[in-house]
Amino acid sequence: MGEKQQFDGWRNAVEPALDSKVDEFHLLGYERVTKDEIWDCLMYELRKPKEFIHINQFVNKLLLLKPQAYMNWLTVKAYQDPTDWFADFEKDAQS
Repeated sequence: MGEKQQFDGWRNAVEPALDSKVDEFHLLGYERVTKDEIWDCLMYELRKPKEFIHINQFVNKLLLLKPQAYMNWLTVKAYQDPTDWFADFEKDAQS
């Protein structure tokens, strides 16, 4: 039970499932989704459970990742790291 998760070590092993999930999101209209974003979203989703999961359960969670969970993750990420999108325009206007 007290075993440490090895998610980063599984990244190469689950690459085909990751590619499949990215393709699925692209087919659903989320063309800007990348493998890194899907991976980060999955890591965010898996931060809560404390029990050890096996690689087959990990791949299952990856393949069952819903677009709603991805969009929620993007929203949380945007609130945590607010970007001033107009800072560059304001610099140009003042020059």
